[in-house]
Amino acid sequence: MHTSSPADAPVVREPLHAPVAHLLRGGVVEGVHHGSVVVLGADGEVLFQLGDIEAAFYPRSALKPVQAVAMVRAGLPLDGELLSLAAASHSGEERHLAGARRILELAGLTEDDLRNVPDLPFGPAVRDAWVREGRPPSRLAQNCSGKHAAMLHTARLDGWSLDDYLDPAHPLQQAVAETVVDLTGQRIARVTVDGCGAPLFAVSLHGLARAAARITTAPLGTPEARVADAMREHAEMASGAGRDVAALMRAVPGLLAKDGFEGVEVAALPDGRAIAVKIADGAARARVPVAAAALARAGVDPALLTEFAGEPLLGGGAPVGRVRPVRALDPLPLSAGA
Repeated sequence: MHTSSPADAPVVREPLHAPVAHLLRGGVVEGVHHGSVVVLGADGEVLFQLGDIEAAFYPRSALKPVQAVAMVRAGLPLDGELLSLAAASHSGEERHLAGARRILELAGLTEDDLRNVPDLPFGPAVRDAWVREGRPPSRLAQNCSGKHAAMLHTARLDGWSLDDYLDPAHPLQQAVAETVVDLTGQRIARVTVDGCGAPLFAVSLHGLARAAARITTAPLGTPEARVADAMREHAEMASGAGRDVAALMRAVPGLLAKDGFEGVEVAALPDGRAIAVKIADGAARARVPVAAAALARAGVDPALLTEFAGEPLLGGGAPVGRVRPVRALDPLPLSAGA
């Protein structure tokens, strides 16, 4: 754990977002996505920032790697696919449901012990199949069920109560909060309830990037390294088939990446370079290319990121434009002799 005293909590204010992506149609800017971006160097210094990287915000599911680290620190014995699932916003594929059931079985529990909200699978194709088959929403299908199953497993191992494991005052959630403070390096600004029912902690975009960097640079065998290794080696368990965040981890060697609702993404490389993105309007069509552009600013070879450059805008069924990150996010030119 990091022993330096945490910084003060970020200020709760209306974020001072800036334009981060343009919708170009026929060479004309048709729309603008606002947001904030931060890029950290391997030494932890801010290499690039756009918008408001210090205001308090909710990372949503991009915080799940930190929550998973907290559970491993508290004794969660999972590794591999099941630990990746503990940090997942999964698509609800059968492998995800089977994995969540397995975590519960290891704790001697069942789906009835889960306290996340029932939902249909997050993956569009999987969700459509459920609807065709007349299957109802379930707690297991909800995209956070792996995290909730792992929370229950951790609580059972530590002898903590189960019915109230989502209460912010519960020992499990207090352990999560302590890990959030430790890895982000700052106190928590606010606590609310995430969509799944778990406590959600407000930090800054800068703090979120710092947490990801600390996870990827931790020594082998530490809780942080175990989580990073599990997510990188089993990227589809942390997301799903065809998901952009899994494809990004496959494309960039050693990258750890996690997305979150409302346009959040965080990613870090093994040497500590990290990025974090928040799209103000929550649009994934901006999140993906802006995150890719931020990684290029961090020094990732742009050739590895071409498939994440932005989805096309169609006119009459044919591409006539695309979503493009603003010019400020263009990769820096190589210096002479580089």
